[in-house]
Amino acid sequence: MAAQQQQQHQPHQQHQPQPGAALPQPGMQQAASLQQLSQQQDFDPVHKFKMLIPRLKESLQNVMKIASLNLGHNTSIDNGIKSSDGTVQRFDKSLEEFYALCDQLELCLRLAYECLSQSIDSAKHSPNLVPTATKPDTVQNESLSYAQYLGMIKSQISCAKDIHNALLECSKKIAGKGQPQGIM
Repeated sequence: MAAQQQQQHQPHQQHQPQPGAALPQPGMQQAASLQQLSQQQDFDPVHKFKMLIPRLKESLQNVMKIASLNLGHNTSIDNGIKSSDGTVQRFDKSLEEFYALCDQLELCLRLAYECLSQSIDSAKHSPNLVPTATKPDTVQNESLSYAQYLGMIKSQISCAKDIHNALLECSKKIAGKGQPQGIM
């Protein structure tokens, strides 16, 4: 309240932000772009794989440490040095964590492989752009002519029809096997 009264009595001074107030910073755009980059990298299987490797190493070290402690504890019980009253860490839980990380890594690698396969197939079946009449400055040396583009599209349509026909034929065969034959 006293701060508001001082500000009212001194109108010629510039308004100073409160200590707890958020300050607009020139780096806000940088932070937003870094956040967007981070979100994009979350979906990148290779980046996720690289991020999981240190966790996998740590998990493996943890599994080995717990296995060693449990082995030492069991050895001392077998030799009669200790009783089985002591608490030991659960080996199965640490091993399960390790396997879960391995599964995540496997999924990342499979997804990366699928992305690569799709990219290769895309480049093989539609490698070049067709220049448009509205943007003649974008013509590239490796661009397809319109006739070449039409030929490529016709071959893709033909291939899609062949796949469609094969699926229809397969479904008819499956449906035909499910129906009982007439009595002879």
